[in-house]
Amino acid sequence: MDNSAQKVLFVCSEMYPYLPESEIATIGRYLPQGTQEKHKEIRAFMPRYGCINERKNQLHEVIRLSGMNLIINDADRPLIIKVASIAEARTQVYFIDNEDYFKRKQLYCDENGQFFADNDERAIFFARGVLETVKKLRWAPDIIHCQGWISHLLPLYLKKAYKDDPIFSKSKVVLSLYDDIPSGQFSADFMHKTLFGGVTEKDVDLLKTPDGINLAKTAARFSDGVILASENIPTSLVSYCRDRGLAVLKSKSKSIADGSYIDEYNAFYDQL
Repeated sequence: MDNSAQKVLFVCSEMYPYLPESEIATIGRYLPQGTQEKHKEIRAFMPRYGCINERKNQLHEVIRLSGMNLIINDADRPLIIKVASIAEARTQVYFIDNEDYFKRKQLYCDENGQFFADNDERAIFFARGVLETVKKLRWAPDIIHCQGWISHLLPLYLKKAYKDDPIFSKSKVVLSLYDDIPSGQFSADFMHKTLFGGVTEKDVDLLKTPDGINLAKTAARFSDGVILASENIPTSLVSYCRDRGLAVLKSKSKSIADGSYIDEYNAFYDQL
């Protein structure tokens, strides 16, 4: 694949400096920059959590991209798109926003540590919101790299609901698995809420048991390559990926520490 023409879309649950440094947030910050420095075009998306200070980080709404409503569980939810720039990285970050889903200050659990009851709908909204926004941008990604559990429905929607859209006709999905897999249960009707476009119950049958492991397996089912980005990924999930014959890259802690993972990840993109 011609690196100069390759377009890589990063869909991240967390990015520094908008959220504190963590394994995901740090890679979310530096991987897009490193990929861009390899003369690839990049776009980056994340949720606009309520804890992100819009004034400090100079977020502003992109009116031409906002204004669409997504129907989630029979309710219309306005899709708001905001953008900010990381000047030193020469990178723009797009934020998926909605008052009902992302205004709260916590990420995934309330102040008592309880998993939000609507986390399933938030994941649906985020995944579909990213894809609809990329369509509006008229920017056709070669690689879509999903990082963090809230991005785990995007491979499903890409391969089933948007499979005939010319914007995504050549898109390959890379799924990074981290140890952020939720231990809490999603709502009992998660599987039915995901149904949209060409998505069938058979596609999401794993979500009959609506937990984080089965959500991650659903993501892997519709991905083209998997990066094992943390040390403590459940064995059953790793086996599921390998049994499906997926291209698998295991990150090494040394390469994460010294930054050489950027070269490894980009070589992995080029293999797909």
